[in-house]
Order: sequence, then structure tokens, then C-alpha cells
Amino acid sequence: MRVVGVVEFGGPEALQVVEVPDPPAPGNGELKIRVHAATVNPTDTYMRNGSYKPLLGDTPPPYIPGMDAAGIVMEVGDGVTGFQPGDRVMAMVMPTRREGGAYAEQIVVPVGAVAHAPQGTSHAEAATLPMNGLTARLSLDKLGLQPGQTIAVTGAAGCYGGYVVQLAKADGLLVIADASEADDELVRSLGADIVVRRGDDVAARIREVAPDGVDAVADGAVQNTLVLPAIRDGGAVATIRPFQGETERGITVHAIWVSEYATAGDKLAELGRQADEGLVTLRLAQTFAAEDAGEAHATLERGGTRGRLVIEL
Repeated sequence: MRVVGVVEFGGPEALQVVEVPDPPAPGNGELKIRVHAATVNPTDTYMRNGSYKPLLGDTPPPYIPGMDAAGIVMEVGDGVTGFQPGDRVMAMVMPTRREGGAYAEQIVVPVGAVAHAPQGTSHAEAATLPMNGLTARLSLDKLGLQPGQTIAVTGAAGCYGGYVVQLAKADGLLVIADASEADDELVRSLGADIVVRRGDDVAARIREVAPDGVDAVADGAVQNTLVLPAIRDGGAVATIRPFQGETERGITVHAIWVSEYATAGDKLAELGRQADEGLVTLRLAQTFAAEDAGEAHATLERGGTRGRLVIEL
């Protein structure tokens, strides 16, 4: 089968199409999926450039990135229920495993990592949901807010931030979100109740509309201590990168590692249902052929993309 990976770490040009043996038949509790689409994430660039080398142990190249896959079930292992060959599915894959990630024509994954694809979606659209959607869901679950409470979201125009906005609204929260002038309409369309201008002074802008402070912040913009003044005493912040600095006023910092939901198939299935109901928007920006995976990485690293970049296999 064909995979997209790196033999030697480097820039986007290091990605290449490589032929490797097909994976074995799925074992107990596993599925084999014919992957048709794999989304490009910032973490994929860390696999490509060697930042994840310490996590790979003695795994031989090619090193295969990719955390999001969508395609068709090929085989089901013993003990698997709810799926059969031919089903359209999406899955989250941990690329640091020995078998590598989602940039492969075939993958074998635990059934807990898989859910049926949202109805009426293309493979490319379905592939945009798992990792970012589960990261947003985990953030809200860690924060543990109740309906009627207030959350602020930084980086709300991004894929993680956008999902937090939409899932928070579905959870009954009041959402204050940041946006540049260019992204104002997008963030409002995602359901934010109040939009403030983004920037290093975003905490002051949030306090202008929430004088007592918000109950929590989902810090998609990775602003670290700059967001703390926006939060009430005893509130919380969810961070998608290791928090830089010290917290204050009893504010709890929740580090979000989506690996905690690597086999949370029920959570992924719920995200799929919410996509079916229009509560979650699948934002596909552009697709690339496998041979153009390097261009996809270069596009991501240039920044400014709104929506997901997807490699089709």
C-alpha cells in the first residue's frame, strides 16, 4: 500500500509517497479501514520535522503522520459490534504508535477510535472532525461548566476554537469569542453570543463585556497568562499547549491532551450526530493529492487557513 511519510526528517519537501506492506488483519476489538482522506494538523509537522523523534523509540522509517482519517471499513476483528465492511467511518489515530498515523491507504485501529461518518459528507469532510472535535469536547468536559455559565474562547476562528464555540453553545453556555475584523462574521456564524477583537489585550476586552470575569477560557490562541485577567477568581482555563507562566487567584489550569480521548468512540459518535443536526460545522478548506502532501504542510505552516487541509489517498 501507499503511505505518505518521511524517511529523513525535514521541511515539507521531506514528505514522500512510499510503498510499504499492507497491515495485518485486524485483531480482537480492531477494524481495518481503507483510508480515503487524512487531515493535516500542526502535530503532523512535528512528526515530519523530527520534534517527535524521542517518542518514536526504535520505530523504523518511514514515519507516517496523521491523526484524522476517514474511509471505508475493510475488515472487522473479533469482538467488534456496530460496524461491518463497507461502512463509511472516521477515526482518530495516534501517529507515534509503531504502525504510524493516518497518511496511509490502510490502517488498523481499535474500534473505540472509530465512529460512523456524518451523513451526506465526503470522506474529506468527515476527516476534518475527529481530532479537533475531540480536543474541543475534552476541553469542555475538563472545564465542567453548567448551562448558563460563561466561557471565553481565544483563537475562535481556528478549527479548535470554532468547535469549542459550537459545542459550548450546544451545552447551553454563554460564549464570548475573539476575532479579527476579517473573521468577525465567521465567528458570529459559529454561534458566539459576543465577539471581541483579538490581541494581547483580549482579557481587557472580555472584562468590558463580562465585568465579573468569565467562568472559564478555552485558550485556542495559546496566550497563556495574558488570558488570566479575564477569568473570575476560582475559574479555569483549558490550554492546548503546556501552560507558560504561573496561575493566579485560584484559577485552575487544565492541560488538554487529546490522547485521553483516543478511544472515546462514544464521544466521536456524538460529534458525528451533532454534525448531522447542524450543531457542528465541518470546515474543509482544500484537498491535496498524496503526491502534494508537502504543499499541504507548507500551506498550513504559512498560516491564515480557515478550515482544514486534507490529503486524499
